[in-house]
Amino acid sequence: MPDTAKPGSNVRVWGSDVVAAAIKEQNFPYAVLNPGASYRGLHDSLVNYTGNENPKMLVVLHEEHALAIAQGYATVTDQPLAAIVHSNVGLMHATMGVFDAWCARTPVVLFGATGPIDAAKRRPWIDWIHTTADQASMIRNYIKWDDTPGSATAAIESIRRATILARTQPCGPVFVNLDATIQEQELDGWPVTQPLDSYQVPNPPAPNAADLDQAVKWLDEGKDVVIFAGRMSRDDKAWKDRIALAEALGARVFIGAQPGPFPTTHASFSGESGFNLRPDMREAIRKADVILALEYLDIGGTLAQVFPAGQPRHTKIINCSIEYQLHNGWIMDYHVLPMCDLHITTTTEQLTSALVARVKKRPDAMKGKESVYSLPAMPTGKGEIGIRDLAATFLNVTKDMDIALMGRPIGWPPNATEINHPHDWLGGSHGGGVGSGPGNAVGMALALRDMKSPRLPIMVLGDGDFTMGCNAIWTAANEKIPMLLIVANNRAYFNDELHQQNVAKTRARPEERAWIGQRIEDPAPDMAAIARGFGLDGEGPIEKLEDLPKALEKAFAAVKAGKSYVLDVVTKREYAHAPLTDGRSAAGKK
Repeated sequence: MPDTAKPGSNVRVWGSDVVAAAIKEQNFPYAVLNPGASYRGLHDSLVNYTGNENPKMLVVLHEEHALAIAQGYATVTDQPLAAIVHSNVGLMHATMGVFDAWCARTPVVLFGATGPIDAAKRRPWIDWIHTTADQASMIRNYIKWDDTPGSATAAIESIRRATILARTQPCGPVFVNLDATIQEQELDGWPVTQPLDSYQVPNPPAPNAADLDQAVKWLDEGKDVVIFAGRMSRDDKAWKDRIALAEALGARVFIGAQPGPFPTTHASFSGESGFNLRPDMREAIRKADVILALEYLDIGGTLAQVFPAGQPRHTKIINCSIEYQLHNGWIMDYHVLPMCDLHITTTTEQLTSALVARVKKRPDAMKGKESVYSLPAMPTGKGEIGIRDLAATFLNVTKDMDIALMGRPIGWPPNATEINHPHDWLGGSHGGGVGSGPGNAVGMALALRDMKSPRLPIMVLGDGDFTMGCNAIWTAANEKIPMLLIVANNRAYFNDELHQQNVAKTRARPEERAWIGQRIEDPAPDMAAIARGFGLDGEGPIEKLEDLPKALEKAFAAVKAGKSYVLDVVTKREYAHAPLTDGRSAAGKK
């Protein structure tokens, strides 16, 4: 109980003070918000009662960015931020951010508000249109839990429960909706509740003993083990356990789109699979005796490409996942039903730790294995910049730098990301929507700044993603968050242009007209000017390959000096599908 609200004191207590104190006890470092009158009571309490500390307010210019920043922060730290949106209209703006956080399985505690539920207390017009029956119904299909507490006392338990559920694996966003009347009601005294430490986030389930025994037996017997390294925490021990397991088994490890699951410079790393496997990868994976999938995104769709229906399969498949706990009938993010011979329902961290302690260490497991990663040659040509040119130049210029790559655009070459630490590759949008990149980058860079990480936060993103979410970068300027956004600017919604080409080809119609309704030009947005308009530094457009290395070096120097920076790089309209360097094939041959 705060000292200012002890029994017998003369301090007046408001419902929102109780709510603010309940938020503060969760120790959120930030509350990311776009202000609104529906939570004016809570806003006052966060400023004047809890002192704008833990949480400190971060102002955003659009509610969707509040969620994007919170998602980015949780991606780095595994911990939630508070996000606050105004009434039904703010929640409508925020829905895409909620969906992204859901698909990424990141914890976010979202607070909303509504006009007075008691109609007699509503102001004319505005309170009526900002009061919605069952406001959470707009997002209930892609959150873990919601509540609209009926009193300030009830709000304490609601906030405690929400935070516990957001942080319980599999993680995800939760929503607490606050009645304006309850916020602005004066209370007779401070509610008496149990202390916070009476409630705990449950530990992940341990692997079933019989399942663990079976997994150890198959892995020990397997002469060719493949690991699909998927979702994991940023915890250093979890990272080291994955490496130790791969080395113990001499396993080949494949990664996908999820944040930094395994070092790409390690001899066990065999390639970045993507959603559509290359033929050489399918053949290499088909030869495995045992496949261990660790919370791998759409493992069912991946395995279906390796083992088509009707064909014999000798490979034992172990799937470690607790994803099923969040599956529902609204969103099909459960993907293809994965075939498996053993489904272990625990977290990847729990299983990997248990397996490292149990599997037989093979003395010669890593003998003769070499890393498939190699630095590509520095492009030396002139003229237009291809996406492969950008990737190769980026890797060469950053080869001696500690960076955190916060995102890559569609079409970035496979095997073109160097990962040596769980913060080296932090992934991008998981909901497939455009516009989340800038906000995610702000959140990730904020977390890296606060933990005093030596890594330079860099995101490479498309021009569509940047222009749709660019006002998120104002928060980086306002909070002085060092980060670099490199806009791979092909001046088109090129992914959709390719789709239109395919449709035209199928229908025997002119493919050369596929660009219509797709281009971002005439006039082309000035990305650097947009950045400067929001208070960042920026340069571009960089249109010639020979100018790219110096432009990158200048941008890196600016971020090292503590600046937020946008570099606009005009690229060819193309995607790179082949790996950036030849290296070795997924089968492990030169």
